[in-house]
Amino acid sequence: MSMNSQGRPSAPNENAVSYTPKTFTGNRALDMEEPLIFEFGHFDTTGVDFDMPEDFEAELGGFERKDALELPGLAEPEAMRHYVRLSRNNYAIDSGLYPLGSCTMKHNPRLNEKMARLPGFGDIHPLQPLSTVPGAIELIDELAHWLMTMTGTSAVAMSPKAGAHGELCGMMAIKAAHTAAGRDPKIVLVPESAHGTNPATAALLGYKVVNIDARDDDGTVDLDALKRTIAEHEGNVAAIMLTNPNTCGLFERDIVEIAAAIHKADAYFYCDGANFNAIVGKARPGDLGVDAMHINLHKTFSTPHGGGGPGSGPVVLSDRLAPFAPLPFIRKDGENAPVLVETESQLIDGEKPFGRMTAFHGQMGMYVRALSYMMSHGSDGLKQASEDAVLNANYVRVGLQDLMSLPFGERPCMHEVLFDDSFLKDTGVTTLDFAKAMIDEGYHPMTMYFPLVVHGAMLIEPTESESRASLDLFVATLRDLVMSAKDGQTDRFSGAPYFSPRRRLDETKAARKPILTWEKPAPAQAAE
Repeated sequence: MSMNSQGRPSAPNENAVSYTPKTFTGNRALDMEEPLIFEFGHFDTTGVDFDMPEDFEAELGGFERKDALELPGLAEPEAMRHYVRLSRNNYAIDSGLYPLGSCTMKHNPRLNEKMARLPGFGDIHPLQPLSTVPGAIELIDELAHWLMTMTGTSAVAMSPKAGAHGELCGMMAIKAAHTAAGRDPKIVLVPESAHGTNPATAALLGYKVVNIDARDDDGTVDLDALKRTIAEHEGNVAAIMLTNPNTCGLFERDIVEIAAAIHKADAYFYCDGANFNAIVGKARPGDLGVDAMHINLHKTFSTPHGGGGPGSGPVVLSDRLAPFAPLPFIRKDGENAPVLVETESQLIDGEKPFGRMTAFHGQMGMYVRALSYMMSHGSDGLKQASEDAVLNANYVRVGLQDLMSLPFGERPCMHEVLFDDSFLKDTGVTTLDFAKAMIDEGYHPMTMYFPLVVHGAMLIEPTESESRASLDLFVATLRDLVMSAKDGQTDRFSGAPYFSPRRRLDETKAARKPILTWEKPAPAQAAE
């Protein structure tokens, strides 16, 4: 007998009037109205009790705090509930499809997390004597071997902490190579479809950034325009910084010719490897002429994406740049155990590091997760992951191309598919409106307005993690939104999101006049 087959009915009354009641707490069942921690914490309480310290003499040289910190005090249950409730308001890859293009928001296998928490790795300290960490050094060396094998390169700098940090490392190696050759070129070429950090990195190192146009018909680098620009700046080009596959989701078909033109000009080819997830096991960047490329371990090899935190961006280097890899690096000498080279006094002939990028050797937790991912997949599994990522992106493309607009035609894409907003013309619905309506449907919006080469860009990357059923629901949802927009149902979009914990902000005001600090509210007037 089923639980509800007798007794009080559990279904709503069919004759009941549909309405949304107001609640005393502001909560809506499990959707709880969570105040700021400053609004319910008490400045005069604490969840931890300390005895008053004995008299002591401060050693802060006059910098002692004079005023109260006024941090909110909470009991442990209050603190725990606060952050758990906040976490439930976050969208995450663990709760649904995360279609951000150019970001590779893929599932992180829990096996990798388990390996990273093994005591020998999870408890390691950067100041431990090297004699106590031979296993960690061996793991870093093994991971480096996998990265060089997959990319067809000769060396790898493991220490950069993230993608942009890796870009800086690669470009500093290029700068050091030019200096060693007695050259000082000033120009770095950056295609329109490159990641935005590329020109920023070049400018940070003092280079002048020169833009390279993309072909209007397919979004890839215009080879003729590149050659003209090289000729215009003859002898003064240091490098090109190119993303491949590019941010239009397309493989640069002329990449071998691009590399040849750059090398002929005594320049170097830096490749942004943020989209390496599309070609692992299918193409080796070193074979294509790439001299340096960062690899986002926290994207391609399924470690936590980071959000500004635990990233890792090793940089693989060609024969020409290998001598300039920064300290610290691992030297492998035949069958002997790998050695961590940390200081210039340990260098041997041919090693010319440009310096060091960071105090210690990168992110150990990321190394463990990435190698765990690689070893559990194997070479065939890594290849399949790339193939599935490309398959999923093209599945989304085909499922939407009759309703949404493709700026470069119905050609196959790589790991991500790029739409533009021309399908919304004359509907009264903007790209932003469309994205906000996706939130009501339970999806994080795709990447919008990027890349800049396409007006109203909508960049979708489903990754290999998603099942066909997941993609079918996602495609059906977007089709329903598109048809609603074209049917004139603007109310569905103009006020969206309707069902999120917070409604739409005035984004212009939020950008121009942000409120970044909490201010204690004025005391309420006493009741008369």
